[in-house]
Amino acid sequence: MEFSGFDWDDGNRAKCLKHGVSIDAIESLFRRGLMILPDEEHSQKERRFRAVGRTEQGRATFVVFTLRRHGINLLIRPISARYMHKKEAEHYVQTYET
Repeated sequence: MEFSGFDWDDGNRAKCLKHGVSIDAIESLFRRGLMILPDEEHSQKERRFRAVGRTEQGRATFVVFTLRRHGINLLIRPISARYMHKKEAEHYVQTYET
């Protein structure tokens, strides 16, 4: 996915930090390999996506995000992020990586 950067403000920054996932960790996920799936269940006003990846420290992380266009720039706007539980991470690996 080609994007120009991230769209952060007080609202989405606070929601992501609430679960202990740093801004740097979230941004680094998108520079690494990650799995992106549509989030049709929660996409009412805008298209949302679910991303699953591992931080540089190997922690499985789940991020919900949308894409926003600002002029010619396509930005990732994280909506929420959290570290995954072990069984949840195993489920994603078995379901989507095999």
